[in-house]
Amino acid sequence: MNNPFENALTQLQRAASVMNLDSKIHEKLQSPKKVHTADITITMDNGSTKTFPAWRSQYNDALGPFKGGIRYHPGVTEDEVKALSFWMTMKCAVVGLPLGGGKGGVIVNPKELSETELEQLSRGYVRAFYQHLGPTKDVPAPDVYTNGQIMAWMLDEYEKLVGKHAPGMITGKPLSLGGSRGRDKATAQGGVFVLLETVKKMEMNPAETTVAIQGFGNAGAHMAELLSAAGFKIVATSDSKGAIVYDSGLDIVALTEYKEKTGSVINFNGAQTITNEELLTMAVDILVPAALENQITADNAGNIKAKMIVELANGPTTPEADEILFKNNIVVVPDILANAGGVTVSYFEQVQNASNYYWTDEEVMEKLKKIMIAGFEGVWSTKEKYTIDLRTAAFVTALERVSAAMKARG
Repeated sequence: MNNPFENALTQLQRAASVMNLDSKIHEKLQSPKKVHTADITITMDNGSTKTFPAWRSQYNDALGPFKGGIRYHPGVTEDEVKALSFWMTMKCAVVGLPLGGGKGGVIVNPKELSETELEQLSRGYVRAFYQHLGPTKDVPAPDVYTNGQIMAWMLDEYEKLVGKHAPGMITGKPLSLGGSRGRDKATAQGGVFVLLETVKKMEMNPAETTVAIQGFGNAGAHMAELLSAAGFKIVATSDSKGAIVYDSGLDIVALTEYKEKTGSVINFNGAQTITNEELLTMAVDILVPAALENQITADNAGNIKAKMIVELANGPTTPEADEILFKNNIVVVPDILANAGGVTVSYFEQVQNASNYYWTDEEVMEKLKKIMIAGFEGVWSTKEKYTIDLRTAAFVTALERVSAAMKARG
């Protein structure tokens, strides 16, 4: 099994050697500043109690407060949370946000909890870690299997504990509690802005470009909708139950309705069913992994036929796979750039909370577009300067910013 934290350190090492990163800074960046752990015990609906292990990893805050989501998943590990907090540090830096990187996780299958139990767990998480959280310390957000409602419970619990309003302590909130417009599709929209810039560089025509999207959750479904509207042909997508292919292009609007009704994309109108593994190696122009990490590995990278991979998921490609893809001239737009739209709009949410002044959808999208395109251009020019792959270029760009902040602090 690939250890995500070892993968993260390999990526750090690659970028550090390209740019001759200061050895003291390199050493500091090999571990998080702090990892907080807790066991959260809740009373179940049947009267019994159950305990859930939880973490908050605070990786680096040289550029600003720690920032990063909280995931509820049965497979969460401390190493995964540490890796994700490192990637968040890099992600905020690569698009120039004044934020550091953090991440939280709880070992739980939220689908097995009632709403009351889920609320207890979410409030329990805040009680365990609230002294380490806050608008100027560490700002959580939704991640895998967490959402706006969970953020709302967490905000409410935090405000009870500190005795004042502090909407900026968490992002991804409902609009009624100071959430930002555009947050629901921000990750996908940011990915689309970057994808369109890459398509220009590679001189591809959207109308003749086929796309397969692994994952039809929030990010994947929005990505499918936006790309379809931009004229791309989405020929395959998937969820945890399997994948579907429709060579002449899927009707994304109808598919979204179908998934809402049936809970899956499987058996959608005339589409052929294949496995998630088969989707990854289809003969398409663009592959968008929008599911979990470690999907593209040394085992299947050699079979990938896409010209371009745009990583909407976190850590979907292992370092060994990266080497194979680079040799095969496949352009990989890395997660820390491609999916930075989510954290960028989270940052906008913090700014709006701090000023108590809220923006329209148009204002949010206009600002997001500027940041994503500037982020892409910075990474592309670093790639040209060092003749390296885009992932290493993104890490070099991010590390230049983090290291400058660390040096300035002395």
